[in-house]
Amino acid sequence: MVFYRSVGDVPPKRHTQHRDPRGTLYREELMGEEGFSSDSSLLYHRGVPSSIVDSLVWELPEQDTVANHPLTPRHLRLHDLFDDDDRDLVNGRRLVLGNADVRLSYVVGASTSPLYRNATGDECVFIESGEGVLETVFGAVAFRAGDYVLVPRAATHRWVPRGRVQAYTIEAAGHIGPPKRYLSRFGQLLEHAPYCERDLHGPLQPMLVEGADVEVLVKHRGDGPAGLVGTRMIYASHPFDVISWDGCLYPYTFNVSDFEPITGRVHQPPPVHQVFEGHNFVVCNFCPRKVDYHPLAVPVPYYHSNVDSDEVMFYVGGDYEARKGSGINVGSISLHPGGFAHGPQPSAIEASLGAEYFDELAVMVDTFRPLDLGEGGIAAEDPGYAWTWAGRGPEDGADGGPAVFSNS
Repeated sequence: MVFYRSVGDVPPKRHTQHRDPRGTLYREELMGEEGFSSDSSLLYHRGVPSSIVDSLVWELPEQDTVANHPLTPRHLRLHDLFDDDDRDLVNGRRLVLGNADVRLSYVVGASTSPLYRNATGDECVFIESGEGVLETVFGAVAFRAGDYVLVPRAATHRWVPRGRVQAYTIEAAGHIGPPKRYLSRFGQLLEHAPYCERDLHGPLQPMLVEGADVEVLVKHRGDGPAGLVGTRMIYASHPFDVISWDGCLYPYTFNVSDFEPITGRVHQPPPVHQVFEGHNFVVCNFCPRKVDYHPLAVPVPYYHSNVDSDEVMFYVGGDYEARKGSGINVGSISLHPGGFAHGPQPSAIEASLGAEYFDELAVMVDTFRPLDLGEGGIAAEDPGYAWTWAGRGPEDGADGGPAVFSNS
């Protein structure tokens, strides 16, 4: 994280005695990244944070993937994946796309989730619709539509929706944070950054939950699909027994409406829309904005080849100009893989000339390793999308054929 926060009463000196009014010593826990060499926080527990009394197998939701082969651009209709909201925001996730660095899932749910800890990496959960509270070992954070909810690796938490929530999960194999070019050498967000610390909202007070024999679902490294397995750990005391904490590592929310778009006289490239980065991937958002003001500007993107990356666009709201005529709509994902030149539908280019404002909202993930398809991605595919630029498909004499999924 980029700045220090303190919640509750902490001692004036770290790693020193901190006692309750009766004289009982609190248990200090350091949660830190990169082996004591990066951001960390100190949490003070009433109980013992390592006091497990049982450890059982947890069967993860489907984690298998298949290669995007033969290489094909894809359109995935995520809203087709769920016809009700009778699930929670952890167990109900369906894997859409993934590789060794990042995994993208989608879920619709209204039930309170179990206590959960992702021990493989940070999670960035975009709230497409709905609201609720994320309860965590650091305290509670309210969330609403348009929020990115950043949950640090190995932070125990629970999702408590208030009604139906639609959520898109970006799960890293490492950490997620603001792009380094937005930060000073000491970690402050700089003047050219499209958001600042005032836009980031973390816990304000501890939760102080008591309990015994409490189950926590833990996703961790192992020999399962994608190197992931699950364990149900039973704790003698509740993980939310933290009375105070301080440091630079904690969950927070950032709402996409607080992102300040960077625009220019001619079309600006995707890096100006970047909001977060992880190892071998970036996250961008395309927000409602004024567009190019050169008198001969072409507001929609030019055709471009993803030489080093796969591009994934999740269409959240508005009217996305470049994709008109493709079948893409709110709730769609487009996957444009490396090795494939892509851009606007041909009819969209002329139609965009003279536009002064785009009313659109999309979340983009660019990855630097190829993405495979998860079971949710396969189930949600529109098989005709790849041929929309040409206006015809394999049945009309074009080379190629329908999507074939294999493990090759």
